Amino acid sequence: MTPALQIDGLQKTYPGFSLGPVSFSVEPGSIVGFIGRNGAGKTTTLKSILHIVHPDAGSIRYFGEDFEGNERSLKQRIGFAGGAVDWYPRKRIRDILDVTRRFYPNWDEAANRKYLDAFSLDPMKTPRELSEGMKVKLNLAIALSHRAELLLLDEPTSGLDPVSREELLDIFGLLRERGTAILFSTHITSDLDKCADSIAYIRKGQLVAAESLADFRAAHGGAVLDDIMVRYEKEDFREKLAE
Repeated sequence: MTPALQIDGLQKTYPGFSLGPVSFSVEPGSIVGFIGRNGAGKTTTLKSILHIVHPDAGSIRYFGEDFEGNERSLKQRIGFAGGAVDWYPRKRIRDILDVTRRFYPNWDEAANRKYLDAFSLDPMKTPRELSEGMKVKLNLAIALSHRAELLLLDEPTSGLDPVSREELLDIFGLLRERGTAILFSTHITSDLDKCADSIAYIRKGQLVAAESLADFRAAHGGAVLDDIMVRYEKEDFREKLAE
């Protein structure tokens, strides 16, 4: 089966920070949890994947096609949500949706209404009238409304209450059953313990694990992701103190 997303040898260098090489894939009908502490390189990786920043090396293929030269058509098949929506704060949600749907020939109006209702989003409100959690839901409702085959999610459950997070994980499970691929970056690793099929773990810009969640946890005595990450990072912290 052709991966929905294939990353090979991705690298990006800034003064004081180097990413990569990073290589992993996201298969159709799977959820890959992308984990690492703040500053490890998760957001840089996601921005490079979307060419918000241009990587220095490596290749990115969506559905077997190179992103270079096919960006416009491929973005029709990708949904991105990066936490709270922070654009057009004074525009009504209804007007934001009217503009957004024009960019997507596959826009599903029935699905959009379903998600607005499920997330209790009032189309007559503006983003500045929403809580941070509700802004996240608006961003997700938009990403889920054009039948995306691959979802790239950067902290999608940030700011959500526990019930809303559980509802969102249920939606991800349903999408996975329909064949949607999901790359899910989050600090709330307990969410990934519940829904992820695989894990990509990045530390200091280097990918240290890319394997099934079951194998990753088994290699660490069955511990939950929180405990595994703390164990890794505390060892590094103690080494710094000992220098």
